[in-house]
Amino acid sequence: MAGRGDPRAQLYITDHLAPGTSIRRRVRLTNTTGSTVRVTMYAGDATIGHGAFLGAAGRGRGEPSAWTSIAPAVSQLQAGGGATTTVTIRVPDSAAPGERYGIAWAEVRDAPGAGGGITQVSRVGIRLYISVGPGGAPAADFAIDSVRAERSADGLPMVVATVRNTGGRALDMNGTVALARGPGGLSAGPFPARLGTTLGIGDTERVTTFLDRQMPSGPWAARVTLRSGLLQRKAHATITFPGASGESSDHWIALAGALGLLLLLTAGMTHRRRRRAPLLTLPLINNQ
Repeated sequence: MAGRGDPRAQLYITDHLAPGTSIRRRVRLTNTTGSTVRVTMYAGDATIGHGAFLGAAGRGRGEPSAWTSIAPAVSQLQAGGGATTTVTIRVPDSAAPGERYGIAWAEVRDAPGAGGGITQVSRVGIRLYISVGPGGAPAADFAIDSVRAERSADGLPMVVATVRNTGGRALDMNGTVALARGPGGLSAGPFPARLGTTLGIGDTERVTTFLDRQMPSGPWAARVTLRSGLLQRKAHATITFPGASGESSDHWIALAGALGLLLLLTAGMTHRRRRRAPLLTLPLINNQ
């Protein structure tokens, strides 16, 4: 299996194929609801733009969705139950070189009642990153061009890294920011970067890390560590967050001693908010 040790290969279907070849990937469906659901799976189209992976509504007609079949296409899942489906991608002999994007969707529809109403549709999916061409896969790479301190529109301090995709594959960015040598010798972090930034080939985008509102302005020695799969790059910069409206230096000094506790409480609140389970989970469990 190509990319066996790549974390992205455990979340997405990301492969390089020669024209005329095919792959199969097994996907596990899990029903986390308290009732039986009928799940329909199909391939859809997707694009990458403005730092986001964007799935189109409905069944796809482009590449690679037109090359993709899923069996079984329909599964009846009991409450708490699961099933395994197989996603097969067959690249035609005439396929041109390049990377294509799609999604293997799992969809549940709640039909309206006898008196009419709205049909509710819930979908989750697995991204498809399919590179086509002879030989080995194009090399993936990226560069961190700059690191800056900014504030959001509502005053939150944030560290913004400008990242450029210099390789031949799309990238999904994640990483951390650590701060050291701050006011009074403070250190803070590492803080996780906001997830969801996807860089198309040749694209440049911002990867943002939001910090606690009580963070002193600085200066700070910032260390940014960013990853996509097995790739990792680091950058260092001395930063100072722009002053917030009504900010007082005495106010920051008074709050510095409580900074660690505030950050801990904020992290705990974020963790609790993220525990809400989705309707379905679709881990990629095996590659053949």
